[in-house]
Amino acid sequence: MRPLLAIALALTASLPAFSAEAKRVIVCTATKGFRHSSIPLAEKCIERLAEQSKAYTVVDWVRQPDKADMDKLSPANLIAQKIDCVIFANTTGDLPLPDREGFIKWIEDGHAFCAMHSGSDTFHGFPGYNEMLQGEFDGHGGQPPADMTAGDTAHPANAGLGATWDIASEEMYRFKNQDRTKIRALWYLRHHPEDKTKAGFFAVSWCRMAGKGHVFYTSLGHREDLWDDTAAAGDRKNSELMSKQYQAHILGGIKWSLGLAPGSAIPNPEAK
Repeated sequence: MRPLLAIALALTASLPAFSAEAKRVIVCTATKGFRHSSIPLAEKCIERLAEQSKAYTVVDWVRQPDKADMDKLSPANLIAQKIDCVIFANTTGDLPLPDREGFIKWIEDGHAFCAMHSGSDTFHGFPGYNEMLQGEFDGHGGQPPADMTAGDTAHPANAGLGATWDIASEEMYRFKNQDRTKIRALWYLRHHPEDKTKAGFFAVSWCRMAGKGHVFYTSLGHREDLWDDTAAAGDRKNSELMSKQYQAHILGGIKWSLGLAPGSAIPNPEAK
């Protein structure tokens, strides 16, 4: 178990001096497929991390896959509202974005995109999104313990955890359509997610550049007890410390994507 100090520092670090004001973020939790029970806790977590870190502010939410909500993600609105980052937290399905290609171009023009868990189970029929994210959901088993290895201990999304990170229970994804020469693996498994006897490389979290845009993704975030470290999370199998580790992990990734914390995006296909 890692010291609490590093986690506390990662969670409560104030806005860096080089940024005059909090970055502007829109969070999307809309779904057209499976809807996770953890979404309400994810929304509260992302907002709480914004308040604690002062690094970003959530200026709007996209909660429904209807025109009124999805229009908030049009390039015209993102530019007009001076949005710095869009977060897809446990989205699923073929969401009705008003301008799919324009949304990808907005990211590539130098904005940030972050996604958690089933953000990779979104837009299966949209090659531009899958190319930008570089990892398309390809299934999962149960919710086993996860013994992860760090691909980059210095990255903010490492959250001071060091070379390894063990969580008690989580739905671990398999991916397709991923080119390892295009991602920097931040956390990965050295064995198949559902069979420890099958050695290999299985990405869990990564970052990359999409044009000039910063992209951060973590497949973790299915369980309520990762998003929330209080009694609000039912069926707790992960400790409160593990919850705080997860929160520090996503905060580090968000801050990196916004340019508020330094970290490399150079691909590391040699990780094994």
